[in-house]
Amino acid sequence: MNVLVWQIHGSYLNTLVRSFAGGPHRFYLPTKRDKPEGYGGRGPTFPWSDETVDVPAGEVRDLDLDLIVYQSEKNLREDAREILTAEQRALPAIFLEHNTPQGRINDMVHPVDDPGVLLVHVTHFNDLFWDSRSTPTRVIDHAVVPTEGGYAGTLEKGVSLVNDLPRRRRVVGGDVFLRAREGVPLDLFGFNSLEVGGFGDLPQAEVHEKMKAYRFYFNPIRYTSLPLSVLEAMEIGLPVVALATTELVSVIKDGENGFIGTDVGYLMGRMRDLLDDPGEARRLGEAGRRTIGKRFGLRRFATDWEAAFREAVALREEVPCASR
Repeated sequence: MNVLVWQIHGSYLNTLVRSFAGGPHRFYLPTKRDKPEGYGGRGPTFPWSDETVDVPAGEVRDLDLDLIVYQSEKNLREDAREILTAEQRALPAIFLEHNTPQGRINDMVHPVDDPGVLLVHVTHFNDLFWDSRSTPTRVIDHAVVPTEGGYAGTLEKGVSLVNDLPRRRRVVGGDVFLRAREGVPLDLFGFNSLEVGGFGDLPQAEVHEKMKAYRFYFNPIRYTSLPLSVLEAMEIGLPVVALATTELVSVIKDGENGFIGTDVGYLMGRMRDLLDDPGEARRLGEAGRRTIGKRFGLRRFATDWEAAFREAVALREEVPCASR
């Protein structure tokens, strides 16, 4: 299939296209010269598969496409009308929803209400909380690209990777991170992390290589979908300390493959324990890595997405697209 998808949530998209590397599908990423949201194409931060192709937004109308993957309401309402033909807008479609719903629980209504579109959620928590109305849904768990080498844990510090912590603040646990950093040595990577004494937005491979030296990984995020950075840390073998919110409670079992809870004081105590006991840190990290291997493998991910492609095609055959 020829699939058009905007470049949003680069880590997830990179994992998706790499899970099909060498396979039958080609992924087109629309680009614009000034790189507004969704039009950055194959950026330098990630390695991309050979089947991932940049295409100028003005040339998308000339593509022979089979499927459109939307990832935001803007993609659906604005971008589609700007760069797609009416025939392309009538193609089989998937709306890939990365985010947790916001607001009061009775108002968490998803913007897509179309029985001919497949709504893919990245966690069961999101599927539970979003009101999808007439739109059929499917949950596809994240996947993690295996890294070379592994955990060292020689640096007596913890590390976090959070994007735009200064502005996203309480949602991503900015206050939690700063509180923990007062009592435990913690470093920070991620977009805009320089503003709070972090190391900034580095290429993914470089961040992963640096993370291997840290004793543990701390996830301070309050309310988001399952953070891919947490799964990547677990795959490396870092023991994870995290807030017990959203989907993470289905991944981390306290004291078995990491530490998890809502008491920040308790979590800080477990961080200190890991700094004092490298053997325990390694034990938890190895258990976490086994969790990733069992649940978040690339083969399962590709199989799930292949099934989603087929379902989206079948849905469109059953429910022709209304005029958009």
